[in-house]
Amino acid sequence: MARKVIVEADGGSRGNPGPAGYGALVRDALTGEVLAEVAEAIGHATNNVAEYRGLIAGLRAAAELGPSADIEVRMDSKLVVEQMSGRWKIRHPDMVPLADEARTLASSLGAVAYTWVPRDRNGHADRLANQAMDAAARGEKWRREEIPEHKAEPPFRTGDEPQDPQGSAHSQAWSTAKGAPTTTLLLRHGETPLSAERRFAGIGDFPLTDNGRAQARAAARALKSRALDAVITSPLSRCRDTAAEVAAATGAEVHVEDGFRETDFGEWEGLTFAEARRRWPAEVTAWLADPSVPPPGGESFTAVERRVRMALDTLKERHRRQTVLVVSHVTPIKLLVREALGAPLSSLYRMNLDVASLSLIDWYDDGPASLRSFNDTHHLL
Repeated sequence: MARKVIVEADGGSRGNPGPAGYGALVRDALTGEVLAEVAEAIGHATNNVAEYRGLIAGLRAAAELGPSADIEVRMDSKLVVEQMSGRWKIRHPDMVPLADEARTLASSLGAVAYTWVPRDRNGHADRLANQAMDAAARGEKWRREEIPEHKAEPPFRTGDEPQDPQGSAHSQAWSTAKGAPTTTLLLRHGETPLSAERRFAGIGDFPLTDNGRAQARAAARALKSRALDAVITSPLSRCRDTAAEVAAATGAEVHVEDGFRETDFGEWEGLTFAEARRRWPAEVTAWLADPSVPPPGGESFTAVERRVRMALDTLKERHRRQTVLVVSHVTPIKLLVREALGAPLSSLYRMNLDVASLSLIDWYDDGPASLRSFNDTHHLL
């Protein structure tokens, strides 16, 4: 499997147009280690030009580290992300040669995907860009040594931080994170006729079985003592009915979020895995090997990841430092766990998530996350 790295890039202009610069870094997707940092002042330019220059510099830095790596580019410029993804046309003549240069670089690398992130999740690249502009204002060139730390940003405590005498949950997490987290409790819906037979159940609106409703009530009892600020649910009825049980027990308000719906399994909907393999052997093999491959007529895990991440960003913005229950499905919950761990997309194939199970993730403002429990079903015993 190809190594995966993350390119974070940004650019800015003080005046738009005005004195401009860019910053970019390459991060190991699994460990979070910063592998390279680049920044440069580029004279008088617009924000968009600076952002494209940051993208190009980040891709070039990734290529120097290893041209076979798969790359996820994360930027807070929706314009650049949408144009490089091919969803928006490039109309401004200044952007065309820059986009062409970025595409040429990307074509020499492994798979390259583009993801929009909120500005507060792109702070490292933004800081590099501003340091480059500050250095230029002093008549100097940016040097990497200006940054005090270049080591990885690991999700572990060093062991010498003061501990919370009350033994709070986030004092126990091994994390460099500061402040109170946004806590997500993740509840998979109760049993349906298809889940009972282990069949693909995607965007079809399958109801809970009687056992599934009992499982939802059991989960609600387990959550009754939790102070939930909100319940967010997939729009599909198996999740909405599960969420309704929790809302009745806790009094929390329910909100529907389409981004947390299940994968569209296309032609495999309603089939067992064995049935799908018999009918589409090559397609199943490709699907298992590559998360960007969709089922026939369906949706790839890569596509689902994009909308789940956007839903998560919205949740963290609206419910910052609150405790929220998310009622969802196998794939979105696994993707949230994958995001918290910084694991590759292929990790989805190695997780088991039972119906009506609970998982818990703390998300911190400065980036790290802590998976505190996974696939907990004690309330169903």
